[in-house]
Amino acid sequence: MNKKTGGSFAAKHGRESAAVIGPAVREKLQLEAIAGQLACADAFQLAAELQQSPAEIGKAADLLGIRLVKCQLGLFGYAPEKKMVRPAETVDRALEDAIRAGLQDGRLTCRLAWELAERFQIPKMRVSAACEALSVKVRPCQLGAF
Repeated sequence: MNKKTGGSFAAKHGRESAAVIGPAVREKLQLEAIAGQLACADAFQLAAELQQSPAEIGKAADLLGIRLVKCQLGLFGYAPEKKMVRPAETVDRALEDAIRAGLQDGRLTCRLAWELAERFQIPKMRVSAACEALSVKVRPCQLGAF
C-alpha cells in the first residue's frame, strides 16, 4: 500500500501495465521475499542473476505486491522511522562539488549516488548522508521505489 495510489504498489504502473512477469522472475521474487518484503540489495542481486534491470525487478515486485525495504542509501524501508540516513556533520568539498555537478532538476539520481560512492571509495550511505546535509533529494530510485 502507498499514499499515492491509495492501494497497491502495482497501481502506480497504470492499467496498461498488465505486464506479464516472466516465470523465472516471478518464482525468484516469491522465493526471495520474506514476509512480503525484499531488501534493496537482494533485488539488485536478483537483477544481476536474472539479467534484468533493477527497474524491471522493482516493477515485478510491485506487481506481485512485494514491498521493497532496506534501501542501500538508507532512504526507505527501515522501521520504525522509515529512513535511517542522517545528515552528515560535514561534507568533503570534492564530494559536495561532485553531487552538485550531478544534479538533474535539483536532484541526484540513485544511480549517480552509487557511482559517486564508487568513485570516492566510500559507503553509499555516506553519499546519501551528504545529500541530506546539503538538502539534496535523491530521486529516482533505480528500483522505482521513489
